[in-house]
Amino acid sequence: MKTLAISLAALILLLQYPLWFGKGGWFKVWSLDRQLQEQRQANVRLRQRNSALDAEVRDLKQGYAALEERARYELGMIKQDEVFFQIVTPSAGPSASK
Repeated sequence: MKTLAISLAALILLLQYPLWFGKGGWFKVWSLDRQLQEQRQANVRLRQRNSALDAEVRDLKQGYAALEERARYELGMIKQDEVFFQIVTPSAGPSASK
């Protein structure tokens, strides 16, 4: 009777092995589910970035205000017949006390 119980337990363990560790086992499914969640989060971040870039492209195509703003802030350009004042504050270095 004891050998029958041990052989049945061994048979159950052999049947359980593919369920847990096999090609389509629980650990593989758990790992794939975790990868799927990470990919979904990455897709959400990329969709947000793409929508922001799409809005910027549409804004640049539709009007000159966005182009002018970019030219002013990124390139330091000014309009024709416009006066530009630059205020420089003195540094508080050792040469300032002389």
